Amino acid sequence: MIQFDNVNKRYESGQDALGRVSLEIDRAEMVFLTGHSGAGKSTLLKLLTAIERPTRGNIIVGGQNLNRLRNSQIPYYRRNLGIVFQNHQLLFDRSVFDNVALPLSVSGCSRREVGRRVRAALDKVGLLHKEKQNPIVLSGGEQQRVGIARAVVNKPALLVADEPTGNLDPKLSEEIMGLFRQFNAVGTTVLIASHDLELIARMRQRVLTLQQGQLIYDGYPSREPAY
Repeated sequence: MIQFDNVNKRYESGQDALGRVSLEIDRAEMVFLTGHSGAGKSTLLKLLTAIERPTRGNIIVGGQNLNRLRNSQIPYYRRNLGIVFQNHQLLFDRSVFDNVALPLSVSGCSRREVGRRVRAALDKVGLLHKEKQNPIVLSGGEQQRVGIARAVVNKPALLVADEPTGNLDPKLSEEIMGLFRQFNAVGTTVLIASHDLELIARMRQRVLTLQQGQLIYDGYPSREPAY
């Protein structure tokens, strides 16, 4: 599903954010990406979502080499991705329903199909009864659920989350991780960047650890991965 082959990323400032990173993630895997602040987690996700391009090396997702993507092809590539942000990035001038419908509206779905899929996604995250509300009146955990519903409404093959529980208490964090487990259980590949080592340890999934742009650990730890 995902392959990084000797990937390097150097920014124009001269900062080396990733160096010689090679890894593979199989279809329908659930994987955690961790490491200290500045280790390269966000850079790796930006490369995976084609927000940034690698300086050297190849990134292949679903058989497609991202290095060969033209800028005009990137929006079509992203239609197969679900992206969950730590700060939700919801639009507060629109309802919960309209926020979740955004990816479908962009892809040209019919109004009937939009309604069916949005309500199915909201039902999955337990917010169907709040579809007409403005996201600003929801709790932080509920806003994150709206963000997850928006990410999965297109039924993506790959779900990427950047610190999705960073602003949530432990109970809400567990609930959000339970949602990711459910999507993974039906075949969605899930990659989650997180610094919450206790939560990661409880999930008992494969862990990738970055340190200063290098991949220093790849496995299934019996205890929390050390930096």
